[in-house]
Amino acid sequence: MRKFTAYIEHDPETGLYVGIVPGVPGAHTQGATLDELRVRLKEVLELCLQEFQGSPDDLPEFIGLQEIEVAA
Repeated sequence: MRKFTAYIEHDPETGLYVGIVPGVPGAHTQGATLDELRVRLKEVLELCLQEFQGSPDDLPEFIGLQEIEVAA
């Protein structure tokens, strides 16, 4: 069993939660609730890993997020 980190946003325009798994091409989806999003992310992640041609160990390692301050 392997764990992945998902980046989750709430889209105020659609009211949906959007999730992306960094480093896994195609691993993104949306859901009306966080529970629905979690289920869908797991499904899409499993599909993406089945289609991935290399070893899961060849995927980029997600390190983390950084805050960057800019003048707006």
